[in-house]
Amino acid sequence: MPTHLRLARPPVSFVVRPRLLLVCAVLALLTFVLVCLSVATGDFEIGFVDTVKAVLGTGDPGTVLVVQELRLPRVVTGLLVGIAFALSGSLFQTMTRNPMASPDVIGLTEGSGTAVVAAIMFGWDGGLGLQAIGLLGGLLSALVVYLLAWKGGTTGYRIILVGIGVSWMCTSASDYLIAQGGRFQAQSALGWLVGNLNGRDWEQTRPLALALLVLVPAALMLGRHLRVLQLGDDVAAGLGTPVQLVRFALMLCGVGLIAFGTAAAGPVAFVALMAPQIAQRLAGTAWPPPVTSALTGGLVVVGSDLIARTLIPGTELPVGIVTGVLGAPVLLWLLIRANNAGSGG
Repeated sequence: MPTHLRLARPPVSFVVRPRLLLVCAVLALLTFVLVCLSVATGDFEIGFVDTVKAVLGTGDPGTVLVVQELRLPRVVTGLLVGIAFALSGSLFQTMTRNPMASPDVIGLTEGSGTAVVAAIMFGWDGGLGLQAIGLLGGLLSALVVYLLAWKGGTTGYRIILVGIGVSWMCTSASDYLIAQGGRFQAQSALGWLVGNLNGRDWEQTRPLALALLVLVPAALMLGRHLRVLQLGDDVAAGLGTPVQLVRFALMLCGVGLIAFGTAAAGPVAFVALMAPQIAQRLAGTAWPPPVTSALTGGLVVVGSDLIARTLIPGTELPVGIVTGVLGAPVLLWLLIRANNAGSGG
């Protein structure tokens, strides 16, 4: 049961949810163990203790080189991508009050993906510039969705319906660019569009990490407005919340998270959809809790990448294939649940 606490100095009150704290602690512990296991797994097997030492920069120099330069960048990129995707999905699902309103459903992931595909087709080498292009693509698609959904304001259902149309437009544009590009660029773009962590290094990790240092605190600060928006636009406005301004700020934050994550690893399927729903049920809350969603997303991506690397000996599958297999049943379950409830979610 939630516990209400009040402090005299400073004069603040807040709610403590023991179950939520316990779930976050367990998820953080599982994520740490899975990260170490993923770093230790490979052609050159490393013990758990030696892995932890190598992550901290101590131990055998050869092991430190393998861990910090070859394996750790991939695992950290996957962890950060999972956090970004899941947190973005949590924001949009709560804002629209619809569990199917994830960024890959309403066109934001596809907008970032189309921009990055265009950059690849024109020979862009990557790095921070590719991250910026992905961000611009996501912002542009979000702006299109927001403007087309505007009718004296915006609602969750209009954003979803318009977003689905924009998503298919972006997907068609990506297919056209790939069909018109050269063979090498097309292969690179197709491998990236599946959602891929193969060959990732610190060049892809650093911009994403810097973006999360800004966007994650912003998302958490906007969290109190999310709970008010769940009461409906009229009630939120009556309580003094600038509804459209808050919704626009939430969209910018969510787009930034999904754009930087997509530019780093491609549109990893279903993470933004299923991680918040799993977190909500683990925490027992009425909405997808942001911190729990982020931890769940990181755990899902790191675990899926470990499966993708070890499922077929000698072959490293794209992580998006595994998350797609895991996420498809979740999407079907949400659709069935919405149909039984007689609503859009």
